[in-house]
Amino acid sequence: MKGLKKADIKKICEEENIKYIRMMFTDMLGMLKNVEIPVSRLDDALNNEVMFDGSSIEGFVRIYEADMFLHPDLDTFLVLSWEDGTYGKVARFICDVYRPGENGEHIPFDGDPRGILKRNLEHMEKLGFKAMNCGVEPEFFLFKLDSKGNPTLDFNDNGSYFDLAPVDCAEDCRRDIVLELQHLGFVVEAAHHEVATGQHEINFKFDSAIEACDNVQTFKLVVKNIARRHGLHATFMPKPVEGIAGSGMHVNCSLLDKNGKNAFYDESTDNKLSEVANKWISGILAHAKGFCLITNPIVNSYKRIVPGYEAPCYISWSDSNRSTLIRIPAARGMKTRTEVRSVDACANPYLAIAAILRAGLDGIEGNCKMAPAIYDNLYKMTEEERLAIGVESLPANLHEAILAFNKDEVIKEAMGEHTVHKMNVAKELEWNEYHRHVSEWEINKYIKRY
Repeated sequence: MKGLKKADIKKICEEENIKYIRMMFTDMLGMLKNVEIPVSRLDDALNNEVMFDGSSIEGFVRIYEADMFLHPDLDTFLVLSWEDGTYGKVARFICDVYRPGENGEHIPFDGDPRGILKRNLEHMEKLGFKAMNCGVEPEFFLFKLDSKGNPTLDFNDNGSYFDLAPVDCAEDCRRDIVLELQHLGFVVEAAHHEVATGQHEINFKFDSAIEACDNVQTFKLVVKNIARRHGLHATFMPKPVEGIAGSGMHVNCSLLDKNGKNAFYDESTDNKLSEVANKWISGILAHAKGFCLITNPIVNSYKRIVPGYEAPCYISWSDSNRSTLIRIPAARGMKTRTEVRSVDACANPYLAIAAILRAGLDGIEGNCKMAPAIYDNLYKMTEEERLAIGVESLPANLHEAILAFNKDEVIKEAMGEHTVHKMNVAKELEWNEYHRHVSEWEINKYIKRY
């Protein structure tokens, strides 16, 4: 609810019988966290006086720097209608994270993902742009729960693209998710079964960059909670099942100029794309390897971006070719946008949007080589043929993504020194753990042979 003042929030809490407040924030890995307070501490929350131990949060601070403050964004105040209201309703704020300064003041924390995105938006504004609009398309799977409430890999439907019940047995669950999102103020544009068995997509209206990321975090929370009510587990894991399509989170972006017009649209060109749009595309392509660790952050991410499925693994763009990393949807005018198709929903949305933004801005600043559009099916070309037309591949695994990230000074600067260090530590640990693991595939492949 935008435009709320402190007095408005107090009034709503009284009228709605709010008894509990969740002070939400996001850690480096994209996990939504919260500090829970009774409504009797609402004044403390509104005065930025709620503290928490940052040393317990992934990617935050060391134990001797533990005290941190939560500054609620009043526009994100929301009554959580799906929560149990037996003893009163529950509301939430999404918060920015601050640390104490030497003189008692609160200083924005370098490693706060929401703050990192804000910092990159300030860079955008200095280049003369008014806003960044983002529309995201997160896909997810629904699996059955076992008798103990643990997730299985058993599907509850046999559906495919756009199927209906009874083939799509998750139709009721998906509808309830949509109804809950609408109750919370989401403008839902479409909901449907996706290509793979058990896979779904719900699209909601674009928003400014910060609000779009806040919406992603709220969306995930709603999907998981409503799914559990139906005896299902919702997962945004990119590739939970071998041999079928994986789940992505396509990111649609556009920039508005200082007059509020879409900076990517130019009526005078053949494809109606402006010079700004072409430079923006050049920046994203130039830094696609470097930001892959941010947009595709887990070991499993790289099981999705492989040849043979719709997920792009080749660094290229087109206005009609779905084998490319960037696609330009057909709409023009104020709806002109780039669709970055490699991103998956395990990405921290704030960091992913910050990385894409900074990459595109580097192109706009004239630092990246322009690339021609690709209209051939890249999946049917050999590696030699792709390289001959200047099309390289995304990192093939998390280790390659780590190496590419550390070579990209623009993306590292966008993330900030603190997050670069913490991300390297976390992802090296993850890769080494995976690298040491002896999988079922290896046992089946080798135990009898050798």
